[in-house]
Amino acid sequence: MLSISPTYLLYYVPLIITVALVFGATRHENTQLILSHAWQTARWITGFMGIIFAVLYVLSLFT
Repeated sequence: MLSISPTYLLYYVPLIITVALVFGATRHENTQLILSHAWQTARWITGFMGIIFAVLYVLSLFT
C-alpha cells in the first residue's frame, strides 16, 4: 500500500471550501443561498469521496 503523509489531508479542507463556494456562487447571487448551497455541496463531495475511499479500502484488503 502506498504510504502518504497525513499532512496531505490538510490540502482537502481549503480545496473543498473553494470548490463548494465557487460552485454555489455560480448558481446564486444571495450570500445566504451561496453559503447554504456550498455547505450542501461540501457534504456531497465529502460523502462521495468517503464512499470511494471505503470501496478502495475494502478492495485492498482482498489483494
